[in-house]
Formats: sequence, structure tokens, C-alpha cells
Amino acid sequence: MSTANLLRAETGFPGVAPAPTSLNLDTVVSELRAVRERWRTAQHRQIEFGGRELPARDALRSIVDDLRGALFPMRLGPADLRQEHEDGYVRETLGTALKALADQIALELHYQIRHGRPDADASPAAVQRIVRDFAAALPAIRACLDSDVEAAYRGDPAAGSVDEVVLCYPGILAIIHHRIAHELYRRGVPLIARIVSELAHSATGIDIHPGATIGGSFFIDHGTGVVIGETSVIGRGVRVYQAVTLGAKRFPVGADGSLEKGLARHPIVEDDVVIYAGATLLGRITIGRGSSIGGNVWLTHSVPPGSHVTQASSTQGAGEHGAPSHD
Repeated sequence: MSTANLLRAETGFPGVAPAPTSLNLDTVVSELRAVRERWRTAQHRQIEFGGRELPARDALRSIVDDLRGALFPMRLGPADLRQEHEDGYVRETLGTALKALADQIALELHYQIRHGRPDADASPAAVQRIVRDFAAALPAIRACLDSDVEAAYRGDPAAGSVDEVVLCYPGILAIIHHRIAHELYRRGVPLIARIVSELAHSATGIDIHPGATIGGSFFIDHGTGVVIGETSVIGRGVRVYQAVTLGAKRFPVGADGSLEKGLARHPIVEDDVVIYAGATLLGRITIGRGSSIGGNVWLTHSVPPGSHVTQASSTQGAGEHGAPSHD
């Protein structure tokens, strides 16, 4: 008997080795089932038997790997790819990735219907429309990413080439994921978008919510510890350094005591702003075009275009209109 058949015969589940009887796993399995049932009851979820209910993180990791390769085939594609075969590789890879993405989108849309969005459309036609529109956006995503790569190369004297930037820079990995995730977020599958973002967060330490709107030529230098919240709006040509936070100042609570969701609560950063390491910007404030926010600044009020805010100036008294003193 083959190993697979032996495992199937002994466990009833293919590919799972039988556990030693001394572990008393029947009791553990029974108790885990009881905990799961208590959770589902508390969450008002029906106990259902069948296939997977939620999008799969591993499946989305594979999909995004394929999408990165299709966007940058000669740099992020397979090692043996030749340039004369680029189009064939891109076509085949996108075909595989988009079909798999459709399966994950269908899972999320059915999940939405079961959990509070009865108006969600999980029909095959709706799924295909999302996938088709997402695919149509890929050339624009690549063009925007090219501007991000150029911004990183121009903005970092240590960058030896644009190829080094694509292959090595964690900020570029994070923004590739973000531009894919943001498009999916806009198309109505926020859970999938969040998983795509969190894959980059796990790999880079850069946490960008897929709802954040970020213009082209965006550069995250070094990057570890950067946090960009859901309703942040960032213009073109913005550069941020490690440990920068664009966060919420407060979290309004509704009548039932739960946090109110969906409110605009993160900063607006206009074009050509530089935010240095460790700066924290909180609330729905506006950082005017061409401003420079110094390292470790804590800022909770807007500043006009062309401001140069340092630790000393940001802690001085605000002016008549709430703007800090600036150089």
C-alpha cells in the first residue's frame, strides 16, 4: 500500500500522519470543536459543513507572486525567462493568477452576503466583472510603479540602478502590494485587499492599509515601522522615511459603544512633501505642498504649503489658524 493510501486508511484524511495514541488527541479534538462552536454561536454564525468559507492567505500569496512577475517579468519573473518569451510568460501567468483570483473573490463575496451585506453580488458575472476590471487596470498600475521606482532611484544616493531598487528595496515591495491591494479594495473585496497588504507588512515591516490613496512617484526609504492608515490621502512625489506614522488622533464611539468605522480620520499629505524618520502625524490634518516634516515630530494640526516643521517648532504654540511655527 502506498504511503498516501496508508495515511488515508489510518486517519480518514489524506496526507495526515496518525498521531501516537498516548497523546489522547480525541479529547483535544473534541474540546477544540466545543471552543469553535462557542465562538460561532457568539458570532451568530450558522454551523455549516462544506468547502472553505474565506479567502485563503496561501492562495493569495501565490496569486500576488504571479502578479509581481507579470508586472516585472524580467526582474521579478522566473530566473530562466528570456526577453523574447516575455509576452507568452505574461499571458500564461496572468491567466493562471486571474483565474485563481476569481475563486478567491467569489469566496469573499459569498462571505459578505452571509455576514451583513445581503446586497453584495456574488454571481459569476459579478466576479468576472471585478476580475476583468482589475486586469484592465494592470498597465496603469505598472506605469505608476515605474514612477515609484524612479522616485526611489532619484531619492536615494545609495541606489545603484533602478533594477537594484526593484529587486532589493522593501519600500518598492510594499508599494507593489499596495497598488494591487488598493485596486482590489476599490473593486469591493476589502478582505482580499487587506490580506495582500498584510503579506507585504509581514515581509517588510511597512503597514499600508489598502484603503489609503497614494499618488505616483512615492518613495519609502528604509521603511521599517512605517504606518499609513486607511483614509490617508497622499499626493505625488511624496517621500517618507522609516517609522513614520500617518494615523488617527481619536476614535469616535457610536451610541452602542462600538467604534465608528469609515470616517475620514487620517492625514492628507499634498504633493512633494518629505516626512523624516520617526515623525507622527495624527488626525484629518493637511500637510501643505512642498513641506518638510522633521524627524520625530509629533503633529496634530495642519501646516500650510512650504512649511519646514522641526521638533522645536511643532511644540511651540499654534497660530491663529492652528498652524505651527515653522522655519
